[in-house]
Amino acid sequence: MSHLFPTYGRFDITIKSTKGTKIRDVNDREYLDFGSGIGVCNLGHNAPVVKSAIEEQLERYWHVSNLYKQPIQEEVAKLLTNNTCGDFVFFANSGAEANEAAIKLARKHTQKHKIITFKQSFHGRTFGTMAATGQDKIKEGFGPVLEEFVYADYNDIHSVKELVCDQTAAVMLEVVQGEGGVNPAEKDFIQALNHLCQEHDLLLIIDEIQTGIGRTGKKFAYEHYDIEPDILTLAKGLGNGIPVGAMIGKAKLKDTFGPGSHGSTFGGNPIAMAAAKAVLTEVFTESFLLELNDKVNVLQKELSSLKDLDSVKDVRQLGMMVGIELDQAAAPLVAELIDKGLIVLSAGENVLRLLPPLIVTEDEINKAVQVIKSVLQ
Repeated sequence: MSHLFPTYGRFDITIKSTKGTKIRDVNDREYLDFGSGIGVCNLGHNAPVVKSAIEEQLERYWHVSNLYKQPIQEEVAKLLTNNTCGDFVFFANSGAEANEAAIKLARKHTQKHKIITFKQSFHGRTFGTMAATGQDKIKEGFGPVLEEFVYADYNDIHSVKELVCDQTAAVMLEVVQGEGGVNPAEKDFIQALNHLCQEHDLLLIIDEIQTGIGRTGKKFAYEHYDIEPDILTLAKGLGNGIPVGAMIGKAKLKDTFGPGSHGSTFGGNPIAMAAAKAVLTEVFTESFLLELNDKVNVLQKELSSLKDLDSVKDVRQLGMMVGIELDQAAAPLVAELIDKGLIVLSAGENVLRLLPPLIVTEDEINKAVQVIKSVLQ
């Protein structure tokens, strides 16, 4: 009997150990992991560079308080601001918390309360981020949600324009909707959206919880679209399995978040910062990104063979983020693929989602696609 709330529909796998791209269960069966802990372990499981950084920090201190200066927080913040268009960082413990911080910052800075998000978006499960999410199933049973979020149609700039009013503070979106079906934004749409925000003095918030830290082949997914968001949110791959989130903002927003305006007991925890520093130092090197994009091309080539299958309606990819849209429910196929030793995810009702570790090999890519192909045939 479990003493846990049944909030997760769990698969029948009991984890024993993990390493690199592999997971081993208590029956000593090995699985190739193309889920990465839902886009978290970008450097693979038990990444040596992250593990050694954590162990080194453990010998110094685990926790003090954000009332005192911690150099490692400044080091990670500098890595983030040097590699983004942002200037200041707030550290949290998760993606939902990073998005909560972004929502609070946008409303406080503009003194307006309306935020435009998008249908099929996903921004978290706290009351604020649940309200920001454009999927009714996430909100069912919880009563009235936080006001005031309104939802535009993704890739439709006219639907955004219709929602702008004198109380609009910001537009918030993922440039690739992850949970919503792996839907990449069109470049013309993002650039038009950026122009609209500038025209109406709206803040542009990009949620990079799933798309950041190399996942799409660049350091951050917004770089594909030649824009500079006002606020950027991160989590998942930032700590490679150690819980950490971050909100990055432009210099003009600094004074809005002064002392007492926001905070987190564990945000910027030194253990999480050690993990984040190791991850960023590794992923942001030119050689890592070049090698990653070579593997992205291999994955794209292999996935092209799926498009001829009758059951496949579409294959969407940006870097190491893939959605295979099917003419049937995805959940049974996820279970079947796991049974064949390949861990994948779903995104919505009929999309298989692949989020392999960025350290995956070409041989592992070939093997995974062949397993998927055999099941879909």
